[in-house]
Amino acid sequence: MSPVPAPVSSRITRRTPLQAAPRRAGLVRTASLPAFASLAGTGAVTQTAAAAPRALPAGCSGTSTIACHYGVAPGTYDVTVSVGGAVAGRTEVWAEARRLMLPVTSTAAGAVATYAFTVDVRRPEGQPTGQGGTGSPGLDLRFTGAAPQVSAVSVKPAAQPLVAYLAGDSTVCDQPAAPYTGWGQMITTAVRPGAAIANYGDSGESSGSFLSNSALLPALLSKVGANDPVFIQFGHNDKQTSASSYRNNLTTMIARVRAEGGVPVLVTPPVRRLFDGDRLTPTALHVNGVGADLPAEMRAVGAAQRVPVIDLTARSKALVESLGPSASAQLFLRSSADGVTDNTHFSQYGATRMAGLVLQSIREQNLPLASYLR
Repeated sequence: MSPVPAPVSSRITRRTPLQAAPRRAGLVRTASLPAFASLAGTGAVTQTAAAAPRALPAGCSGTSTIACHYGVAPGTYDVTVSVGGAVAGRTEVWAEARRLMLPVTSTAAGAVATYAFTVDVRRPEGQPTGQGGTGSPGLDLRFTGAAPQVSAVSVKPAAQPLVAYLAGDSTVCDQPAAPYTGWGQMITTAVRPGAAIANYGDSGESSGSFLSNSALLPALLSKVGANDPVFIQFGHNDKQTSASSYRNNLTTMIARVRAEGGVPVLVTPPVRRLFDGDRLTPTALHVNGVGADLPAEMRAVGAAQRVPVIDLTARSKALVESLGPSASAQLFLRSSADGVTDNTHFSQYGATRMAGLVLQSIREQNLPLASYLR
């Protein structure tokens, strides 16, 4: 078998238009299964469904969860998977540290659905400071669902991808274990091949700590290429940060991203689920312990620096208040099934809704990632 081609550099310099059209759609298509090529990260083998109906691609093992591992170096990779097979399946696909790449997809017996996406591979693979574990070197894919089926996997280095970087806290980050889920783990399903999400969110970080930790903003900036968007969300852990310090921290981040050729985008923090009657409290809306209205300060910085702002505070406020004190619990970690009481962090469902609000604003403002969304 031929080896995987050497990975492209993780730092790409491009001088292309911000709204460059994606190279391919990466949409699911359904096909019959008389024969198929089983492509793994180390080569290809051709076989028929009739001869080996339960065979898995090279590098994959398991049944109720099918795990696939490819020993590639850090970088950005184009991945194509064919879910389905000789029997009916219901399959979802996760990459690396619980990044959802394909929601549950149903396939009839004898059919496959082919799907493509681009994955950022790094070490550690989850939170940059190693919280929750560092994962394993290389690329990991997991096929889960009620009846996971995978017929083929192809992995190859991506050529000049757009990489969208996320800088944030525990509401954004790649949370290592359910039920906790950051919205950065769910936004990935909407991104076409040719663009990848690099989530540098890290639990417990404030605007100041993210600046000073070498594993966070400095590490992110070392990878940013020309025209790569960098989405910046802080506020949850700036509980005692003064308005002036918060503005200065954000302004510094903007300047440093621009110095590397990146495109900064500010994201105001999503609300907490803290009600007074049927309305959220000032604390829920991130008016902090020293009286700083952090979302208002971020909007002011965006206007002064001519940086786009996604007002996730306002959008999540409207969503949470529309559901009310009881029904909004499903967005957070409040159910007996979760086993936790938490009005700040999201369930997988809540993270999916928050990711949807971010995506809606990216489309409406035609931000750099917009042309790469499905």
